[in-house]
Amino acid sequence: MKLHMLLAEHRMTQKELSKATGIRQATISAYASNNYKHIVREHIDILCDYFNCDLTDLIELDRSERKPVFHNKKEINK
Repeated sequence: MKLHMLLAEHRMTQKELSKATGIRQATISAYASNNYKHIVREHIDILCDYFNCDLTDLIELDRSERKPVFHNKKEINK
């Protein structure tokens, strides 16, 4: 995930992004450091809307590494 680059471009902290989007700061931190097990689809929508960007501006697939896994928040909370 390229979230760390978007944060730097917008001179924004993870805490500020968390407050602005409603996504937990720990989740923002995990996404920014590429230390996540899955990506919640709703978070992608929220982040793309917030930064006015496309999915490809936020996610970069590296075929040699594990692919991002998308889940609906409802599926995770079951």
